[in-house]
Amino acid sequence: MSLPMPPYRADTVGSLLRSDTLKHAREQHAAGTIDQSALKAVEDKEITRLVKQQESLGLKAVTDGELRRAWWHFDFLEHLTGVEGFESEQGIQFQGRQTPSHGVRVVDRVRFNPQHPMLEHFRYLNEQTTSSIAKMTIPSPSVLHFRGAGQVDRSVYPEWGSYFNDLADTWREAIAAFYEAGCRYLQLDDTVWAYLCSDSEIEAARERGMESPEALQHVYADVLNRALEGRPADMHISLHVCRGNFRSTWISEGGYEPVAKTLLGSVNVDAFFLEYDTDRAGDFRPLRFLPRGTQQVVLGLVTTKTGELESAEQIQARLKEASEYVPMDQICLSPQCGFASTHEGNNLTEEQQWQKLDLIVNLAEEFWGY
Repeated sequence: MSLPMPPYRADTVGSLLRSDTLKHAREQHAAGTIDQSALKAVEDKEITRLVKQQESLGLKAVTDGELRRAWWHFDFLEHLTGVEGFESEQGIQFQGRQTPSHGVRVVDRVRFNPQHPMLEHFRYLNEQTTSSIAKMTIPSPSVLHFRGAGQVDRSVYPEWGSYFNDLADTWREAIAAFYEAGCRYLQLDDTVWAYLCSDSEIEAARERGMESPEALQHVYADVLNRALEGRPADMHISLHVCRGNFRSTWISEGGYEPVAKTLLGSVNVDAFFLEYDTDRAGDFRPLRFLPRGTQQVVLGLVTTKTGELESAEQIQARLKEASEYVPMDQICLSPQCGFASTHEGNNLTEEQQWQKLDLIVNLAEEFWGY
């Protein structure tokens, strides 16, 4: 099967709702009544089902729904060499909700683990596809720093320059490892660029002892670009920017203007997935910084936070509005985020989830011929 290079006019961010069957199996595993192999068998079956469902909708890129993860980011980060998970004193505060207490800390030099379990996760996903390309999602390097800077052993990294150098090297190694495993579509998920658009999140960073958090956008852009150096020409890498997504709640608000010139104008990914489902993301004017050419912006105009289905007319109008700032041939369409950034999932049904993805495919066919 031969497909054009991603992103596709109709695309998906990554995570999907966990079924009751999978949730029950996870509860049994946590209680010790089934072993890891029994849990994996349930995960395998559910992933195969989800791949078939995504392909039946006409999606050309499909994910494993992140079904093997509890968190969109921690599950990847704590399997890096030099990083470990731990039970934190409190969770991450969202609007009206707090996540379960968990975190990661850096205890040694950070490197990519060549035995990282997500390499095998990708291989299984890749084997299930028949009419689509397998898309892998992992957190961006900045995620390990912005909230976790206080959890870095300073005897290992007495100055931040060496730490950022290692982050760039680690993600470059990860990109190479996923390519070797067969991955040709990799997405880096990143909440930090949106935090840098939020006055309250910047202030919270200062309270955590971080000096000049506004300047970090240039550091993160440099780390990303160094991580991307030398990637194969046939590997597509995108960056997804999110304002928080836990059980239909959020963390940050503020338009992209404070970071748009750096993010859209200098980060060398192939596409930017940008959240645009509410007024919290601001208007489309920051899109003017996207260079004219081959980079794409994938507009997250369909929300995953509620089950109410958007009207096709509303999405069409917003696409046309965005095209005032970036050519329509550089625009694609997707949900604003995943449907289950943690295993709990957002407040909508699986049927509503599929309806939203189906809407995106249908609109892409109308607008671009998909």
